[in-house]
Amino acid sequence: MQTIPCIDLDETIDHYTNQLGYRLDMIKPADAPREALLSKGDELIRLVLENHPAAEAAPLLRKEGSWVKGRAGMEYRDLIPDRLGGMVIASHIRLTKGGEVPDYVHYHKVEFQMIYCKRGRIKVVYEDQGPPFWLETGDCVMQPPEIRHRVLECTSGAEVIEVSMPAEHETWVEHDITLPNMSIDSKREFRGQRFVRFRETLSQAVYGAGYVRHETDIARASKNKISVAIETFEDKNNNSRLRGWFAGAGVTDLVFVLQGELEVRASKALPSSFEDGQRFAASDCIVLPQRTAFTFDWSPDLKLLTIRLSID
Repeated sequence: MQTIPCIDLDETIDHYTNQLGYRLDMIKPADAPREALLSKGDELIRLVLENHPAAEAAPLLRKEGSWVKGRAGMEYRDLIPDRLGGMVIASHIRLTKGGEVPDYVHYHKVEFQMIYCKRGRIKVVYEDQGPPFWLETGDCVMQPPEIRHRVLECTSGAEVIEVSMPAEHETWVEHDITLPNMSIDSKREFRGQRFVRFRETLSQAVYGAGYVRHETDIARASKNKISVAIETFEDKNNNSRLRGWFAGAGVTDLVFVLQGELEVRASKALPSSFEDGQRFAASDCIVLPQRTAFTFDWSPDLKLLTIRLSID
């Protein structure tokens, strides 16, 4: 296999596919591609982006950061720059243009992957899951390993939160299967996992003191490796409320602020990177490693996406 360095990966892929007759087989990573495999008959070539910047060191708390161009014209913002030692990547993804998305049928070599629709609508289609459907704001899907899928359309400014394990994984182009396919098998397992489609508007809620929690079915489908919930906090008496949060042994929590604000208060096990009284707003992300805790109060419109990862 010949390895070819390049300065602009997108332009080089376009040159080889549209002018020289090669086809794209694999690209990685999706959030900031730097490597691609192409083929033409029995000939294989590997394109490698030169001078790719090294990953930045990760703070525990991730505030609004820079956007980078990713796969299929999507823009990515890394929520965990150190990616927990390469175990997981959490990305805030946006599609700035509405209409057809320049995507293709593909699959990811992952252990786990989920997508939550933060804003707008995105039309997607999945292998063995029937006709295309719109992922609406508040909806969530768990994409089992190597399920073939494609993003078809979106509304302008659509945004999603994507979490994948491991952080570095390959995206392969599917050349032989078109979607939607004729088969429908909602119970099919892909490497031991099932496809999950969660719709917040149709889910049952659990009510607690000052909050409403919508639990997805991802914990069951992932065999309790990952749990995902959407929580809305209320302040009916227009008074500040205080709640504790604790990540126990063997778990790491990702807390993404969908709307509203929360203020972190000191706690006995609070990591040193937390500042007492620090405030977080929409699109901020908090990473809470195992055996750490904090308390917080919130604005009456606070809404959180909480993702609990069971990792060692």
